[in-house]
Amino acid sequence: MKTRVIYTGLLLAGSLLSQAQIKPADTVVIRVGEASKIVVTVQHKKDLETMKQYDFQKLMTALLAKLEAKDTLANLAPASEYLNQQPLPQTNITDENEDTPEEVYYPRERVTTYSGRGERRYRRRTYHSINFDLGTNNYLSNGKFPDQDNSLYTVKPWGSWYVGINSTQRTRLTGKFFVEWALGVSWYNFKFQDQQTILSKDENSVIFSSDSRDADFKKSKLTATFINASLVPMIDFGGNRRKPSFFDGYNASSFRIGAGPYVGYRIDSYSRQVFTEDGDKRKPRNHDNFYLNNLRYGMRLQVGFDDVDFFFNYDLNDLFIENKGPQLNAFSFGVTF
Repeated sequence: MKTRVIYTGLLLAGSLLSQAQIKPADTVVIRVGEASKIVVTVQHKKDLETMKQYDFQKLMTALLAKLEAKDTLANLAPASEYLNQQPLPQTNITDENEDTPEEVYYPRERVTTYSGRGERRYRRRTYHSINFDLGTNNYLSNGKFPDQDNSLYTVKPWGSWYVGINSTQRTRLTGKFFVEWALGVSWYNFKFQDQQTILSKDENSVIFSSDSRDADFKKSKLTATFINASLVPMIDFGGNRRKPSFFDGYNASSFRIGAGPYVGYRIDSYSRQVFTEDGDKRKPRNHDNFYLNNLRYGMRLQVGFDDVDFFFNYDLNDLFIENKGPQLNAFSFGVTF
């Protein structure tokens, strides 16, 4: 008997909401007795107005009578017979496109279980996304840019690109407070202002010098690749559990801001030149550590709106090992999408 009541409840919910097949459902589970339950699934908020016009007591009485008489449900009157004669007044039900973070922003099923002990809600707390950092990088020497001293390691801003790929988890802590923790890989590209700059090293330090070969120099740069981990507490004033994504079309208009630490480990580094010599274009690379620090650590600032964030990273430790190269603190800034 209890099992048949369960199936009856499922059929009832399906018949009322059969036309709503677009959005993922909100599901209400009503426990009956020790082992039975009735499940109602709502696909659209507008269906709530239709549900208010049904006489569910009359419908359930008819269903139970059929079940107790062991009669087939095929002879049950159509659902329209159980509509109230006077439709209930329409209330202002929020449309699916309005800004309602709890109901619209997260295309995941929410299950609410009601029991004699009260209400329990199960919601997903962590959302995953793949994010890309794209910007520029430079460094400071004792708080100043190296170009103030005409140093050979002065960086050209245009062309010194910072690129990062991050696997980001966004976890709600409480209310509008979140934490974004990520693992990823990034590339520093320091493009030197002097195109003839060449890197080398001896037993004591890295050496920046001017290439004296008779060639038409086009480019000279130093690239360093790091594996990174970051932990950035965020305040999202829209309270969006899921982070907006540029690629999947998910857009939740809200302002958010946060700052937190990161750490990275160097996995590769090389210098590269581009020049023309004797009519031939050459692009030699020299893979070497150049006394770069294997670790980098610093602070990351993020400010975002909609599906784009702006970031600023500042390395608290020196780019080169102490006393092995110039004292430089690298930084980068750009957009995250």
